[in-house]
Amino acid sequence: MIASPLLLILLSAAPPEPQKPLSPLSEMPAKFTPTTAGLDHERREVMIPMRDGVKLFTVILVPRGASRAPMLLTRTPYDADKLTTHSPSVHLGPLLEGYDNATDVIVEGGYIRVVQDVRGKHGSEGDYVMNRPLRGRWNPTDVDHATDTYDTIDWLVKNVPESNGRVGILGISYDGFTPLMALVDPHPALKVSVPMNPMVDGWTGDDWFHHGAFRLAPTLPYVYEQEADRKSEKKWPATHFDDYEAYLGASAGEIGRMRGMEQLGFWRKLLEHPAYDAFWQDQAMDRVLAARPLKVPVMVVHGLWDQEDIYGAPAVYRALEKQDAANDRVFLVIGPWFHGQEIRDGAALGAIRFHADTARQFRQEVLRPFLDQYLKEGAPPAKVAPVTAFETGTNVWRRLPGWPAGCDRGCKVDPTPLYLGAGHKVGFTAPQARDAAFDEWVSDPAKPVPYIARPVRGDDVHWKPWLVNDQREASSRTDVVTFVSEPLVEPLKISGFPVVNLVASTSGTDSDWVVKLIDVSPDQVADQPERGGYQLMISADIFRGRYRERTDRAAPVAAGKALTYRWELPTVNHVFLPGHRLMVQVQSSWFPLYDRNPQTFVENIFWAKPADYRKATQRVYHAPGQASFIELPVVKTVP
Repeated sequence: MIASPLLLILLSAAPPEPQKPLSPLSEMPAKFTPTTAGLDHERREVMIPMRDGVKLFTVILVPRGASRAPMLLTRTPYDADKLTTHSPSVHLGPLLEGYDNATDVIVEGGYIRVVQDVRGKHGSEGDYVMNRPLRGRWNPTDVDHATDTYDTIDWLVKNVPESNGRVGILGISYDGFTPLMALVDPHPALKVSVPMNPMVDGWTGDDWFHHGAFRLAPTLPYVYEQEADRKSEKKWPATHFDDYEAYLGASAGEIGRMRGMEQLGFWRKLLEHPAYDAFWQDQAMDRVLAARPLKVPVMVVHGLWDQEDIYGAPAVYRALEKQDAANDRVFLVIGPWFHGQEIRDGAALGAIRFHADTARQFRQEVLRPFLDQYLKEGAPPAKVAPVTAFETGTNVWRRLPGWPAGCDRGCKVDPTPLYLGAGHKVGFTAPQARDAAFDEWVSDPAKPVPYIARPVRGDDVHWKPWLVNDQREASSRTDVVTFVSEPLVEPLKISGFPVVNLVASTSGTDSDWVVKLIDVSPDQVADQPERGGYQLMISADIFRGRYRERTDRAAPVAAGKALTYRWELPTVNHVFLPGHRLMVQVQSSWFPLYDRNPQTFVENIFWAKPADYRKATQRVYHAPGQASFIELPVVKTVP
């Protein structure tokens, strides 16, 4: 009789050494050590030494029987042990339910999975620095994420005998920032990098600010929980069920002071650098990588409705693509996702359905063959397009030669002004002299416009899909001015970056401006009645007026003077279908997503006093010579 493989594993597994109990009566060991008998993988926990002697906690998951297998590395501040802790199964798959794991690709692909705590967090030694900068002006040490990645890969290829010596690095958000840092002086064994929804530029449009406006409700709890202790066990003390009420009473700096955040190094840096000075410019990863040669193939992954890092991926692609003359080393994927949704179910986002699991399509048809090509010996070419972009509205994937491209051939992207007009109309006809010159409203910092319907909750249920929330709640407010087109008679396709050209004035000496581009569904939708009249935000962003003249230094806004504010909205790939209408909304607050502008100029809004917060009369102009418009990247057919 031949013993089964499982029985052989059970018989060969040595029982753990009994441990001395904590007391004569204790029935628990000082530390319980699980066995690996019967599992389809082996778990190894190691402390990998860095060049400065600091050791980083690393979990290595090796499939049983692996030989000459490639390794996939993720470097994280979010607890490598937790991200790889066993759930009730003997199989590797259920292990990988953590934040940054494309489980099906890793398990079905037979990859060795490596997850490491960055220095200073959880099981790793050393000191923690938020998005630790490269060695130099802002980092006087000899180590950074680039050197730590190099040293980690060097150890792995020498100490994991089941590997083929090829390593890929991937991750989402902060864990997408570390694959970008890995591209700085990369180890020769690093064969591919996949930064997904990466943190790239914290001031221009990712986690901490958007065009100078501070991201209040997401940032304070995040910084508090990341830096208050090594294991992120101290939680932000909530004071209200409604976040709107919780953040309304004081400036961001004062709220932080009341929570003791002056003890946290990164919080002090935020307070000291409200403008886009050298501190932010030198750390922007698109700028950093643009100044270095590209040595490793890269696939940058972006979500059209990424509520956390909507700026970074397209910015990195634009920076790196200039170094890719052959168009075969830099790849971009654009999906219809919230932050990190590409590793989850992608059949829908909020009320928006896509009629297929778009995330699984990406993982199976794009990511897996891409990784295999560079990491597996003898794998066939992936035949992945330079840009793989999901087209919302029509809900189809497009294979494109670059971004923005509009289509694979026979078309061009033509910047076309969409004008705000009198009578709350929007269209492609420039304003006329006989039309009303402006629309106005009163912006009151004591009653800011909420970014979602109240009560405002920051939990996943409300936070992840909020960018696709119906905007009718906002359009019904008197402090939001709304412009709507006539129903379209033919499709209108836009691909690229809409650019705001807003001519506006304020009676104050500072102001925020929020502009939203919206697709309005017909009043009735046959197969989805709940979508009748739905106002779907396609692209939107905020601009803080004090940075109109220059981003690295704040200046007062001239009260009562019509001024031009010009900035880029997040990238789009959308078709407005016949019967739909275009809408543009303009407002002066988006709370508590962003902190309140006092509308009175102060040197540092973090420390604005209660008396600084004043009502202001806002105007948006739509007259000849003072035309407000959004420059749409309209796709047109080339004869």
